[in-house]
Amino acid sequence: MRGAILGFVGGSALLQLQSALPGTAMLACAALLCCATLALQWRRTGTSGSLLRIAAGTLAGFCWAAIVAARALAPALAPQDEGRDATVIGTIDSLRAPSQGSTRFHFALEDVLAPAKMAIPPRIALSWYGSDGSPTRAVRPGERWQLKVRLQRPHGNANPGGFDYELWLLEQGVRATGYVRSEGPNRRLAAFVPTPHNFVQRSRDRLRERILAALADRPYAGVIVALVVGDQRGIGQADWQVFTRTGIGHLVSISGLHITMIAGLVAGIASWLWRRSFLMPTLQLPLRLPAQKVAALAGMLAALGYVLLAGFGVPAQRTLYMLGVVALALWTGRLPGVTHVLALAAGVVVLLDPWAVMWPGFWLSFGAVALILYATVGRTAVYKQAPAADAPPDQTRRGRPLTRRQRLMQALHGAALTQYAVTLGLVPLTMLLFAQVSVVSPLANAIAIPVVSLLVTPLALAGGVLPEPLATPLLLTAHAVVELLAALLRWLSAGRLAVWAAPAPAWWTFALALAGTCWLLAPRGWPNRWLGLATWVPLLAAQPDAPAAGTLRIVAFDVGQGMAVLVETSGHRLLYDTGPAYGPDADAGSRVIVPYLRWRGIERLDGVIVSHGDTDHVGGALSLLRAVPAGWLLSSLAPAHPVVQAAPRQVPCAAGQGWTWDGIRFDVLHPTAASHADGTIKSNARSCVLRIGAPGGTVLLAGDIEAAQETELLARGARLRADVLLAPHHGSGTSSTPAFLAAVRPRVAVFQVGYRNRYRHPKAAVYERYGALGVERVRTDEAGAVTLLLDGAVGMTAQRQAQPRYWHAR
Repeated sequence: MRGAILGFVGGSALLQLQSALPGTAMLACAALLCCATLALQWRRTGTSGSLLRIAAGTLAGFCWAAIVAARALAPALAPQDEGRDATVIGTIDSLRAPSQGSTRFHFALEDVLAPAKMAIPPRIALSWYGSDGSPTRAVRPGERWQLKVRLQRPHGNANPGGFDYELWLLEQGVRATGYVRSEGPNRRLAAFVPTPHNFVQRSRDRLRERILAALADRPYAGVIVALVVGDQRGIGQADWQVFTRTGIGHLVSISGLHITMIAGLVAGIASWLWRRSFLMPTLQLPLRLPAQKVAALAGMLAALGYVLLAGFGVPAQRTLYMLGVVALALWTGRLPGVTHVLALAAGVVVLLDPWAVMWPGFWLSFGAVALILYATVGRTAVYKQAPAADAPPDQTRRGRPLTRRQRLMQALHGAALTQYAVTLGLVPLTMLLFAQVSVVSPLANAIAIPVVSLLVTPLALAGGVLPEPLATPLLLTAHAVVELLAALLRWLSAGRLAVWAAPAPAWWTFALALAGTCWLLAPRGWPNRWLGLATWVPLLAAQPDAPAAGTLRIVAFDVGQGMAVLVETSGHRLLYDTGPAYGPDADAGSRVIVPYLRWRGIERLDGVIVSHGDTDHVGGALSLLRAVPAGWLLSSLAPAHPVVQAAPRQVPCAAGQGWTWDGIRFDVLHPTAASHADGTIKSNARSCVLRIGAPGGTVLLAGDIEAAQETELLARGARLRADVLLAPHHGSGTSSTPAFLAAVRPRVAVFQVGYRNRYRHPKAAVYERYGALGVERVRTDEAGAVTLLLDGAVGMTAQRQAQPRYWHAR
C-alpha cells in the first residue's frame, strides 16, 4: 500500500513537469497499463510486487493529475475578451486583502449581465481601487455584489527561481484576473449568501477584524491574525526576513504542531469529562461508549475547525488527515503503523490537490515527519526503575512507575532527539528549495516552539473566541509575548553568519547530501556516522557560476512594466535598474531580484545603477539595498532621494565616466554632468545610458531616453554600436528613432514590458521598425526573463521556453 501511494504522489509530480497535458489517447493507454500492472502484482510479494505497485501508483497518479488539471483549465476567458468590460453578479469568495488604496479578493461568479454571450470563468480574482471611504473597504466574504469588471487571462512574471503566480491561481481555481471599474453600477445585492464555504470565510473575516480592532496599531497584530485564521498577508517584509533567517517561519502560521496541540488539548478535556459522565452521572457514559473513542472524535473535530480557520493549507491538511487516520483506526479497532499513516495522509493531500507537490510546504511537512520517524522510532530512551524486593510479580516484570524527574528527562531526551533529527535532516531539502539554511535555527526553534505553541497560540485562540472583557487582555498578552520573542529573533538574525547561503544544488549534489544525511541519522552502532557530514561539502561550499573571461552574461528580468537587468563578468556583477513597485509592501526588488540572487547564491553586488527616478526603474531599489550588500550606487537621482540615502556610496552618473572589470569596458554615455543642475529636465531625459564592450559582444542599456536624447547622443558622436540593445523607454512611440537604430545596428533587442500594460508598450510601429531592420526581438511579457550570453555570438535563453509548463498562457 505504501509503495502504491508513494508512486501516486510521484506520478502527480511527474505530470506537473509537462509542457502540455496528455491527450485522451495517451491517458487511455496509461490507464490500461495501470490496470495491467495491478493485475500482474496481484498476490505477488517481495521486490517484484513492490516495484509493480509503485509503477501502478505512478500511472494512476499521472492520470488523475492530468484529469484534474484538464477540468481546472477548461473554464477560460477567451483572448478576444481580455480588456472588455463586463457586468457580473456573484459573491465575495475569500478574505479580502486590503492595502493602500485598493482591496483584493476572489469573486464567485453567478451571472453575467452584459455582454450576454461573454464566457467568464466561475472564479476570478479582482482588485478594487479607491479611497478609504469607497465601497472597496466595505466588501465582506459571503456578500452578493453586482460589479462592472475588466478582466484578463491569468499571467504572472516568469523568472528563474521565482514564484509561479499562474500555478498558484490554477490551484486556487482562479482562471481570470482583473479589476472593478469605479464608474460601473457597483452595488451590494445581499448582505450574506448562506453556504458552508461563505460561513467559514465570514467567520474568519470577523475573527480577523476583531483581533485587528483589539490590537490596533500594534506591530505584530499580523502575526496573531496568522496564528488564529491563517492569513499571513498582514506580516511585513522586514518581519518575514527575520523569521526566515532564524528558521521559524513555519511557526508563524497555523502549522501542524499547533493543530496537534489543540486537538490533544480538546481530546484530553473531552476524555476527562466523559469518564466522569459530566452533567449526566446516572447515564454512565463510559459504559455506553469508550472515552478513548470520544476523545478521538473530539480531537478530530477540533482539528477540522482549526484547519478550516487556516484556509486549508498543505501543512494543516497533512496534520488533519493523519489525525483522521488515527481517529478512524481507534474507532474501528485497527491501529496502523506510523509509516502507513504518513503515506496515507500524503496520498489524500495529493488526491484532493495534485498541485500540492509543487510547493515547498508539502515536502517540508512530510519530510520533517518522515525524518522524525526515521531517527526516533525504536530509539527513544526508556527510563525504568528497578522493582522493589518485595514487589508483586506483575510489577517485577513491568518495573515501578517512573518518577516525575525520570518522566521529565525522558521528555527532554525525546525533544532533543527530534530537534536534532529535523535540524540536520532538513538541510539538503532546505538548500534545494531555498538555497540557504538558517544556522541559528536550532536555538531559535528551541525557544520559539514552546513559546508560540504552548503560550501564544492558546492565548490568541482564546482571545479570538471568548467574549469581552476577556478577549482583549488575552490578545494583548499574546502580542506582548510575540513582541519579546521578535526582539530576541532580531538579535539572533543580525549576525552575518545567521544564514548559510549557496547556489541551489544540482540533482546529484542534493542526492549525495540526502544519502549522507540518512547515514548521519542512522541508528547508534552504524559505522562512522559522522562521515555523512562530508557529503554536505559540495552542497554548502558551492560558488555561484560566472561567465568565462571576456564573456558577458546579461539577465533581463521579467518584472512587469519596468526595467531590471543583471550584468555579469567573470568576476563582477552589476544591476542596472531595480524594477517597479507593485504596492506599499511589494516590489520587484523583494519579489523578483532578491529571490533570483539567492537562488544563484549571489550574496553581494559590486554596483547598482538606477537610471532615473521613475517608479518602474527605482521601485525595487530600497528592498534590494536592504537585502543585498552593494559596493556603490550610480544614478541620476536627487541627493535627498531615499534610495540615495540608503546607498553605501552614491555617485551621480555623467557622460565620460567609465571603468574596466575583467577586461570588459563600461562607459556612461548620458546624461551630461551639467544636466543635474537643470530642474527643467524631466526624469526620462536624465536616464543613465550605459555601453558595455566585451571581446564577445557589446550591450547598450538605454533606460528611458526619448527621441531628443537619442539625437543628442548622435550629435555628440557617442559610440552607440551594440549587439544587444535594451529598447529605450520600453519601445514607446517617442523613442527608437530610425537614425538611432541605424547607429546602434543591434542584432537583438529586448523589450522589458508588462503584460497588457496600460501604455501599450511596445508601440506597434516601433516594434515593426526593429523587425524591418532584421533585429531579433524578444519581449519579457511573452518570453519571461531573458538570459543573453555574449561570447562572440549572442546566445539567448527565454524562461518560458526553457521551462514550459502546461498552465502557462501562450
